[in-house]
Amino acid sequence: MIDYENTVSRVARDIKPSGIRKFFDIAATMDDVISLSIGEPDFDTPWHIREAGIISLEQGKTHYTSNAGLLELREAISEYLSRRFKLTYAAEEIVVTVGGSEGIDAAIRTLVEPGDEVLIPEPAFVCYDPLTRLAGGVPKPIVTRAEDEFRLTAEALKEAITPKTKLLVLPYPNNPTGAVMRREDLEAIADVLRDTNIYVLSDEIYAELTYGKVRHISFASIKGMAERTILVSGFSKSFAMTGWRLGYIAAPAPLTKIMLKVHQYGIMSSPSTSQYAAVEAMVNGDGDIAAMRTEYNDRRKFLLKGLRELGFPTFEPLGAFYIFPSVSHLGMSSEEFCKKLIQEQRLAVVPGNAFGESGEGHVRISYAYSKAHLKEALRRLEIFVKDHKR
Repeated sequence: MIDYENTVSRVARDIKPSGIRKFFDIAATMDDVISLSIGEPDFDTPWHIREAGIISLEQGKTHYTSNAGLLELREAISEYLSRRFKLTYAAEEIVVTVGGSEGIDAAIRTLVEPGDEVLIPEPAFVCYDPLTRLAGGVPKPIVTRAEDEFRLTAEALKEAITPKTKLLVLPYPNNPTGAVMRREDLEAIADVLRDTNIYVLSDEIYAELTYGKVRHISFASIKGMAERTILVSGFSKSFAMTGWRLGYIAAPAPLTKIMLKVHQYGIMSSPSTSQYAAVEAMVNGDGDIAAMRTEYNDRRKFLLKGLRELGFPTFEPLGAFYIFPSVSHLGMSSEEFCKKLIQEQRLAVVPGNAFGESGEGHVRISYAYSKAHLKEALRRLEIFVKDHKR
């Protein structure tokens, strides 16, 4: 009999399952559950984008595309990045990937060798740490704090850098905190990196989802930083295209040339139907982004007000579609809070420590759900708070 436990990769064996999916899976086994645990837009993909995919199927465009993706799509992404964020990338500097997640994986595997350190501001999305480990790298968390609005500071970055540092992950707008980095914050980070050989993986999947007067600034647009930056983004969040599984990498040609090989052998090419739909999104989707962002902003303000009225200390998120309130005043750990909440009130949220130990004491709540869902969630949460007030 094969000894599976001791013959598989130790690195893969020891990686923890996603803490996000844990409570989603629990919710799926229960009736009458309100789940605010998954970061998936509740909007359908806009019709004109779906129609473009349908037409491509009707026309029999079901064959492989080039490994890097349709030239038409890469040119559309190039124009979109210029129009929306004042970035300049040629088509050969763009690789179309299977979601932003594959782009992150390809970037890390391209840059990181065994023993290289990867700096990860935390709390942070769950994939950076395990993908670093799978590449043989060493993840090094940098704790961000609510009093700094969960931004990475130049001082914290400077303290974290060692001779082994290869890559900095810059995950803003941030999942799970909703934090954003303003231009002055990014310029301070750039000053720390300027005379080093450290690369930056700028995960900008939520770039279109910022609120109020705040507009997203890409790290690649900061003077001198494009040469060291790999920008990863995609279509899931901005265009409500999660199931289409499409993203992209934009970086200097010497890097995309290598990342393309990683993509080529691991994926071959992204789904052709999704790519034809994505062309339509890039060319004619600005209005869809604006409409969905307006609705998210309304939900954001509604949920923030509701949580504060219930006594939860809550940092105001200015990006993405998550809110990250503190629950420590109830005398529970993040995990204990989430377990009791789903058992007693059939309300699912994600414990903050799923996003790194620095997230302990908080929970992540997604407002990518209808106002009716959020209203009912706050009602159940109010009952929970009354039952557990110390």
